Amino acid sequence: MAEITLKSLAHTYLADPQSPQDYAIREMDHVWHQGGAYALLGPSGCGKSTLLNIISGLLEPTSGEVLFDGEVVNSLPPEARNIAQVFQFPVIYDTMTVYDNLAFPLRNVKTPEARVHQRVMEIAEVLELTAQLKRKAKNLTADEKQKVSMGRGLVREDVSAILFDEPLTVIDPQLKWKLRRKLKEIHQRFAITMVYVTHDQLEASTFADKIAVMYEGQVVQFGTPRELFEMPNHTFVGYFIGSPGMNFLGVKSRDGRVMADDTELAVGQGIHDAVAGARSANIKLGIRPEFIEVHAEPIEGGMQARVDHAQDLGTHSIVYLTLGKLPLKARIEEDQETPTGTAWLRFPDEHIGLYVDEFRVEIEHD
Repeated sequence: MAEITLKSLAHTYLADPQSPQDYAIREMDHVWHQGGAYALLGPSGCGKSTLLNIISGLLEPTSGEVLFDGEVVNSLPPEARNIAQVFQFPVIYDTMTVYDNLAFPLRNVKTPEARVHQRVMEIAEVLELTAQLKRKAKNLTADEKQKVSMGRGLVREDVSAILFDEPLTVIDPQLKWKLRRKLKEIHQRFAITMVYVTHDQLEASTFADKIAVMYEGQVVQFGTPRELFEMPNHTFVGYFIGSPGMNFLGVKSRDGRVMADDTELAVGQGIHDAVAGARSANIKLGIRPEFIEVHAEPIEGGMQARVDHAQDLGTHSIVYLTLGKLPLKARIEEDQETPTGTAWLRFPDEHIGLYVDEFRVEIEHD
């Protein structure tokens, strides 16, 4: 196992980059601590797989350094980095049995056969492959092949880290949750450094202790699932994490009031002062649907909104509203009656985030 450090790392596929937008990975510094379970989360094209391939040695960065336990490994090929990588689609030998596929990485490094057998049986049990061990891999389903591919990555005990590049893409949806839990159990059991690349926030939250959210080649926030939800550091994190994502309202200060378009927002003095003091024209207030108070009757400090429609999801409903000209989404629990026609909203100050040039800034509340 290893601590993986990225130092001033950047990468571009262009011969003559002219701007930050020309980089698949913008300059970053980041650390994956030894024995941690991490997720690299973001949409397609944000640089996740590029970053993973740089760590594994399949790609050499344009600039910066990759260090394993403090040693620079930029010039080392993948096999010398002692990395196991599990790809989006299965990488196995169809003519071999499942047992031999799992044993291959161990035999390749001259592991004693008794230990090979012990380790293969251990991983097969964890992944529920024991009954398939004697079958040829070519006869397996796509789900089973990917489980074997994952097992080949997990079977070695001496690896610096295991990198998973969207490994559940070909897995049947019914098995995804089960396999995510299996990977979590494996990490807890063997304390291997694991980095899991995905665009699925549920996969990331189920698997990882900490999540690095990538956007346009940058890690815009690194934190626990709870931190990403409650205190998103960037508007993209607020939008991407949660279902539905965070509401964002472009605001400005006018005559001592906080205005969103032509609508005055009922917010505290601390937010007034923060908006008025912001040195930018790009100012947004963010609040999650879960934190908007929705009332069917007028309340003190409430903002009148139109109820457009509601989506009943059983345990809760998502209410679609218009405040002035601004669309909003709010979540209400199943024991609360859904207003019709008109509702009165309140934004609790403690749940409002202020974003200047897309990044969160501190608010001094009264």
